[in-house]
Amino acid sequence: MIATEGSHRVTPAELFFDLVFVYAITQVTALMAADPTPLRLVGAMVVLALLWWCWCCFAWLGNVLRADTGAMFAVLVAVMAVVLVVSLTVPEVYDDAPGGLSAPLVFVLCYGAVRILHLVSYWIASPGDEALHVTLRRTALLSVAPPFVLLLVGSSLTGIAQVLVWLGAVLIDYGGIYITGASGWRVASPGHFAERHGLIVIIALGESIVAIGVGVSGLPISTPILAGAVAGLLVVAGLWRLYFRQITETAEHRLSTLQGNDRTRLARDVYTFLHLPLVAGIVLTALGMKKVLHQVADSEHYDLSEPLHGVEAWALTGGVGVFLLAAAAILLRTSGRKPVALVVGGLGCLGAGALVALIPALFALLLLATAVTGLVVLHSRKAGAAQADAA
Repeated sequence: MIATEGSHRVTPAELFFDLVFVYAITQVTALMAADPTPLRLVGAMVVLALLWWCWCCFAWLGNVLRADTGAMFAVLVAVMAVVLVVSLTVPEVYDDAPGGLSAPLVFVLCYGAVRILHLVSYWIASPGDEALHVTLRRTALLSVAPPFVLLLVGSSLTGIAQVLVWLGAVLIDYGGIYITGASGWRVASPGHFAERHGLIVIIALGESIVAIGVGVSGLPISTPILAGAVAGLLVVAGLWRLYFRQITETAEHRLSTLQGNDRTRLARDVYTFLHLPLVAGIVLTALGMKKVLHQVADSEHYDLSEPLHGVEAWALTGGVGVFLLAAAAILLRTSGRKPVALVVGGLGCLGAGALVALIPALFALLLLATAVTGLVVLHSRKAGAAQADAA
């Protein structure tokens, strides 16, 4: 295994590794769409958090070890195989189909295998780094073993009991990483780290575009479908613009100015923790857009005046709200600025689900596209003015 340098960038091997997570994120959206209830939404976010942890483990490892070398690439392919199996189990993880293997148990065992492969790879690659070895032991004891036991217990349960036990495992897992601290972990290349997380955001945004197409699959094209597809794309474009023009540049610049444990802590907070709700917001919005396009396209069962209902109504705008609030938290953590426009917009989107349930679904999507576009323009102006004043 070969160590990276400060100028290291993302390799094709890492892009190849991310392919399995394209499918995994798609499966999470499908999991929610199959049973759009509040309990299933929470359960799907738990699954997403576990998948996110699998991805983050190797984003950190790939920052200090080249992913395109023989030994490291072999590890990545092994993890890809395990995550692919995990993705296949997602649709049945809360509703195991009769016959065959237990999907929840297979999911948990594969998740445990990924975490173990990550820790072992770090250990082997750093034979003389005692500080890292101490952190790895603490991580195994606090953030791997107890959650894994809870996940195993939860795999034998059903309904709300399973979701709550797995949610507890996630909270312990994430809390354990925070408690173990920054000692031993390091970010060798800030540029690679920022680019790596930008790519997973692109994957999530791409999945939301796929969701638009899935919503109209097999149905005849019409003018409302075209209007809805364009509106959905404008929503995605607005989120892309906000992240890649106003969020990631600030975060990467701040990360590059820090050293040692300060850099590690910022990377943990901004990328490992705060990028999860960023991605979750995109996945939730994808659920809402998928349902809007399906209703607009299926004129046999839905009228154009039909609104969205329940969880899907909230997800359409609520997902954007989660994204905006996560973006605001990232800016606050990296620059100290208080992005009022993002906070107000995020809270407004979170509360707009009640309105979405009262107006035609297509109109709601058109309004959301307009609001996101306007918010991005407003925030860009405020950010530009703030930078001019600072200069």
